Amino acid sequence: MPHSSDSSDSSSFSQSPPPSKQDSSDDMRKVQRREKNRIAAQKSRLRQTQKADTLHLESEDLERQNAALRREIKQLTEEMKHFASMLSSHEPLCSILTSPPPPPEVLYATHSFHQPHISSPRFQ
Repeated sequence: MPHSSDSSDSSSFSQSPPPSKQDSSDDMRKVQRREKNRIAAQKSRLRQTQKADTLHLESEDLERQNAALRREIKQLTEEMKHFASMLSSHEPLCSILTSPPPPPEVLYATHSFHQPHISSPRFQ
């Protein structure tokens, strides 16, 4: 059953005064503001998407670098184990390690940089 207020509602719209220039100007401002806000929101969403894409690419690149570094660590660890094994097998046979170290004079006597320069005028 329809309400009696329905007829009064429709009549209240027809009885409203015609929109003034001020009302239409306010409506235009609202429409322009909404459009401007819509464009700003669209740009903001686009920037947010671009930032997320950039972060995703950077994350993938860092994961690749991390995997490469982990492979390098593994390879260097294996190499270190190999050299340690070679050293431990060499140590018992090494004559340098089993003999006493030579005196320091013997080590430096073979180097020419400890001999004075005879051609220099100061030493003549």
